[in-house]
Amino acid sequence: MTNAKPILGQHALDGVKVIDLTRVLGGPYATQILADHGADIIKIESAAGDEVRGWGPPFARDMASYFINVNRNKKSVVIDLASAPGRDLLLRLLEDADVLIDNFKTGTLEKWGIGYEAVLKHRFPRLVHCRISGFGEAGPLGGAPGYDAVVQAMTGMMSINGMAESGSVRLGAPIVDMGTGLYCVIGILMALHERQNSGLGQYIDMTLYDSALALMHPHNANYFLSKKPGTATGNSHPNISPYDKYATATNDIFIGIGNNRAFRRFCDALGESEIADDPRFTDNADRVVNRAALTDLLTAALAKVDGASFAETLLAAGVPAGPVRNIEEALLHPQTAERGMVLEKDGYQGLASPIKFSRSSDVGVACLPPMLGEHTRAVLGAAGLDDAEIDGLIAAGTVVQADG
Repeated sequence: MTNAKPILGQHALDGVKVIDLTRVLGGPYATQILADHGADIIKIESAAGDEVRGWGPPFARDMASYFINVNRNKKSVVIDLASAPGRDLLLRLLEDADVLIDNFKTGTLEKWGIGYEAVLKHRFPRLVHCRISGFGEAGPLGGAPGYDAVVQAMTGMMSINGMAESGSVRLGAPIVDMGTGLYCVIGILMALHERQNSGLGQYIDMTLYDSALALMHPHNANYFLSKKPGTATGNSHPNISPYDKYATATNDIFIGIGNNRAFRRFCDALGESEIADDPRFTDNADRVVNRAALTDLLTAALAKVDGASFAETLLAAGVPAGPVRNIEEALLHPQTAERGMVLEKDGYQGLASPIKFSRSSDVGVACLPPMLGEHTRAVLGAAGLDDAEIDGLIAAGTVVQADG
């Protein structure tokens, strides 16, 4: 691995233009990832704006944190796509675009006469069109709306989360939306790579439902072999032991041990080598079968140690372990600073891209999350419209330019 410093101004996706018709989370998260690595993202919104602009408090610059965290480095343009002149503008912006991404209700672009199969692939043969929907177009759920928690419930994700006594619990982070966003980025980059050989774009059919099912490892894999649907196991792992949260004399720590060597090191560090010698705990399969007995022994032993220092001792010995921190503690930790994971600019704070290249650099905060319609005039001007044309569109209500 090279130690070469990234060259400022060189980004992995420089020159890639994306027209972003998405709102809420999955699509905006995907396009922010692309934006952070140099893609030119034009976010087209209605006059009402992306609804998560109002999903607060907290707010800054009249924008909710929910919007701010996934919409930096984008340009906001307000266009009434329900109008024929608005759709004409969209087609004009697509003339030199590489990617179109939308999460409209299934069939919306087709209803407007600009569907991929009928229009876009013929008019813009190199265009990659990624559509995000809840469940796709066909099947018993085809065309139905999808939200993260609803899809968590429907795909079994909630059923394996929480404690045995709590019943099904929603995952605290919107993993379905964000996972779908990640899959969208992967699919878009695959399609752009394939276009280098074929010269053609293509349509990418992404759904929250498919993504949620794909994220359910190892629970689906376990079912395929056991035919048992799985249950909530709290903090423990269905396939590994010990892999759980434990109380210590000072704080909770999480210990995750995946092999016999690490288990031996853990027991030695704990001063309980005889646990590793116990035939009930020889291999991981034994430890899973005898999980309750092992948990009782470890709980009693760990109650005597200082959690923070013991976690450091385990890490030094190559045993995965760490204290259970809250969000503030995690964001302020020196390792977070070492990795450059918090971005700050002009009052903005956000999480940096976790993708670190040896040569390419991410763009940091090149552009603050945009006010609604902040870049309407600039983007349309760059597309070849003169001031008189833009003024006419504003007067007609086809587009909106933000005040100031």
